Amino acid sequence: MATVEKTQSFKNLTALRDAEGINNSSSNVRQYRDLDMFFTKRSRDRDVNVLTNITAVKRSVRNLILTNFYEKPFHPEIGCGVRGLLFENASPLTSIALSQACEDVIANYEPRAKTISVDIIPKLDSNSYDLTINFTIVNAPSELVSLNILLEVLR
Repeated sequence: MATVEKTQSFKNLTALRDAEGINNSSSNVRQYRDLDMFFTKRSRDRDVNVLTNITAVKRSVRNLILTNFYEKPFHPEIGCGVRGLLFENASPLTSIALSQACEDVIANYEPRAKTISVDIIPKLDSNSYDLTINFTIVNAPSELVSLNILLEVLR
């Protein structure tokens, strides 16, 4: 009977040690981590930098907005299509289409972000748009995150 209790307590201790190794947080909140797709190096070990929490979700939302359909291998459905809309004349209808496309791609492919608003300000002189996306992260709903992207045609 004593050996069974020792075995169970050893298993519980091992599980606790494993959980502490995975979770770096003091509270029981899941941390989000992504690789830095700009491949910047960490100075201490020259490895690829890791983005965490807000920075990781912001980078993911930015990448989704700037991705075209059929650009991701084996996932042609993932994309926003804003580059195609940039070749349209700047008008209120184009702004609405851009806003709806951004909301749809975030809602469908980024479960870590909950969109609050998508604001688009057209710049008629340069045929570009200032895009501001306000969202909250699922694990930190009290903090509002703002992402600004300039959408323009590069020639």
